[in-house]
Amino acid sequence: MKSFFEDGVYDEITSRLSKLNNDTSAIWGKMNVGQMLHHCQMPLNIILEKEDYGVKPNWLINLLFKKSMYSDKLWKKNLPTAKGFAIKDEKDFETEKKAITALIDELNTQRKRNDWQPHPAFGKLTKEQWGKMQYKHLDHHFRQFGV
Repeated sequence: MKSFFEDGVYDEITSRLSKLNNDTSAIWGKMNVGQMLHHCQMPLNIILEKEDYGVKPNWLINLLFKKSMYSDKLWKKNLPTAKGFAIKDEKDFETEKKAITALIDELNTQRKRNDWQPHPAFGKLTKEQWGKMQYKHLDHHFRQFGV
């Protein structure tokens, strides 16, 4: 699995993001493109220490899901969304695209950083684990919308 912090990945992510527009339809799942962009901001806000969304440690989630967050295995289509991360209300595509672009840009400015906070649910993660988790989440949802 690629890491957000690897050379070239920022360019890949921003290129794929630029291919999305208000009319881009999902290949699977319930979210529209604006909702997906809002949802994808949440893990970025967590790593950038802007918000924790009330996420608490849970030994069962750690046992069952932590390794899948940064493993090389792609996530399956239609996986259930974590409670509190499902977006059901309508979101403006342009607003959400600007917001996620700003977060991706900000994270890219910190790609050389090595001291990351513990994840509120998964605890201590290495820089590599954080980077893979961020890439994997964005990749999963970009694939959901065909980019």
